[in-house]
Amino acid sequence: MNVQEIKSLIRKGQVGRYQVDDNLYLRISSSKTASWTFRYKINTKRKELTIAKFGDEPLGLPLVKAKAVAASYKALVRDGIDPKIQKSRDLLSDLKTVDQLAESWLKDCRERLKYPNIPDRVYRKDIAPHIAELPIVEVTPLDIKKIIRTIKESGRPTISNDALVYCKQLFNEAIKLDLISSNPALPFDTKDAGGKEHSRDRALSLTEIELTFKIMRDNQDCFVRQNYLAFILLICLGCRKGELLAAKWSEFDLKKHVWNMPKERSKTGVSITYPLPIKLVIVLEELKVLCVGSDYVFPNRRKSIRFPHISMDTWNAALSSLFKKDILKIPHFTIHDLRRTCRTLLATVGTAPHVAERCLNHKLPKIMAVYEQYDYFEERKEAHEKLVQYLSSCF
Repeated sequence: MNVQEIKSLIRKGQVGRYQVDDNLYLRISSSKTASWTFRYKINTKRKELTIAKFGDEPLGLPLVKAKAVAASYKALVRDGIDPKIQKSRDLLSDLKTVDQLAESWLKDCRERLKYPNIPDRVYRKDIAPHIAELPIVEVTPLDIKKIIRTIKESGRPTISNDALVYCKQLFNEAIKLDLISSNPALPFDTKDAGGKEHSRDRALSLTEIELTFKIMRDNQDCFVRQNYLAFILLICLGCRKGELLAAKWSEFDLKKHVWNMPKERSKTGVSITYPLPIKLVIVLEELKVLCVGSDYVFPNRRKSIRFPHISMDTWNAALSSLFKKDILKIPHFTIHDLRRTCRTLLATVGTAPHVAERCLNHKLPKIMAVYEQYDYFEERKEAHEKLVQYLSSCF
């Protein structure tokens, strides 16, 4: 079959598979598009491999080059090599830069991790700026040292440790793909990065809470109203940052004063219904006005293809700005410390420990979780009411 005959078949839209040469076929679809396929038999099994679209390069492949590719595949089959497997190997061998390698590694993270956004964020924010465009084979231990030291010096030792772990995983992926023979991150451990991590015990006092929210109100140029309202919800509900910032309005029933958070977004994989005291309903009603019809309680304020809601770093950056500008003059705290503060305050207002644990959507001990299915909703409702009342002077 020559080029003119092929073009004639395509114009007529004659759907089907047509043999052009030994093992080489042209497949025409109902949309009048054509592609080259290679049909072969290996280990007694018949297989088919799509080569490329018919047409001029670079988007397609002309007849002459399609025949050449088919001939190379025939040679592989004669040697007992499956062309489909070899093609997959060739694609992997095309990985040249760290950024190309990272795409392969992050794809694997998305398939096996519950929260793949964490390594994705650390890579793009803290690792990629240093080595993304470097050839994989040229990354040295000095590059890794610069990455983890820069993060540590920015006051984020935990992230420095995380970045080291992810660098080791990233270059282990390169070893698996036979792109390098040694891992440049391997010589380092936590002593070289952020150091040994200690459990945090920071909880804000009532005086610190009052001051913090006053400073937030007085500095809305760097701490916008939506962030202020979010911090009220975080400290009063004790929910996790990631669970709140991705919340949709469909999860809320403001008339019944509840937030039904689905298990898909829960860190524990367990859904929970948060009771909403009237003060928090008022907060949410204001947020609904501010979100201007978005499906999300905290919609992204900039156009982004990554998130329809605000990013994981938005509230961290807003809080950090208050400390960096020396506006907030209290010992440093993180957003997660608000969750610990909520737990401490729940005890202060007389909440029983097992109820307080459910308020924070903590998993119960295994044996208790099996036999105790009661969700303590009424008890949690009372606890949150008392907590909001206790904190009312701060807002």
